[in-house]
Amino acid sequence: MLVSAAVCPCPPLLVPAVAAGAASELDAARAACAAALGVLAAARPDRLVVVAPAEREGRGPYPEGAAGSFRGFGVDAEVVLGAGAADRTAPGPAERELPVSLAVAAWLLEHVHWSAAPVTGLGVGESLTVEECVRAGADITGGPERVALLVMGDASACRTLKAPGYLDERAAGFDAGVARALAAADVAALKALDEELATELKAAGRAPWQVLAGAAQGAGLGGELLYEDAPYGVGYLVATWS
Repeated sequence: MLVSAAVCPCPPLLVPAVAAGAASELDAARAACAAALGVLAAARPDRLVVVAPAEREGRGPYPEGAAGSFRGFGVDAEVVLGAGAADRTAPGPAERELPVSLAVAAWLLEHVHWSAAPVTGLGVGESLTVEECVRAGADITGGPERVALLVMGDASACRTLKAPGYLDERAAGFDAGVARALAAADVAALKALDEELATELKAAGRAPWQVLAGAAQGAGLGGELLYEDAPYGVGYLVATWS
């Protein structure tokens, strides 16, 4: 059963070493993410599942101890998923490296010294349908185990002229709707997100949010929005459900 959830954005710029001289610009977002992880720890889960967007090669489950890096951004920094693998510094020869979204989550967990529960990761394809996402969420929380979710994903990337997806007048309204749904722990509103529109707006969080919707059905959780902004023209949201 789902006992708590946190929603965080997953830009590599959340990692100060990647952001370099611009690191301070996301200090408020990092603080909100740390507060959200504190809510997860307070729920005393038996297991934490990190759900994050991934391309086809990054899909599927990742065990505690899976490693990732930010070398693709010119930074020689490695991370390990979960507190139970402190001795791991690199993936084994037959293991896949964490996709960037899960590597950002691993950094956030290391940043707050997470030790509340074992951690596993799940990369979900951005092309998954709402039905597939909801089913995946229900599978995660269908047993008696107390599960917490850390749901990674950005909102639209089309909020300004300089945004990665350029300016789209629909982006602000889409992001506002997601913010309202997260603030109210509104499962139905998350399920109703338009897949095609989310893709056009480059909202990578759509599929993970709908996995959350499937996991939270019947859980009776309440929501709180901790952070909402669009630095660099990309919507970043932090919320907790508990």
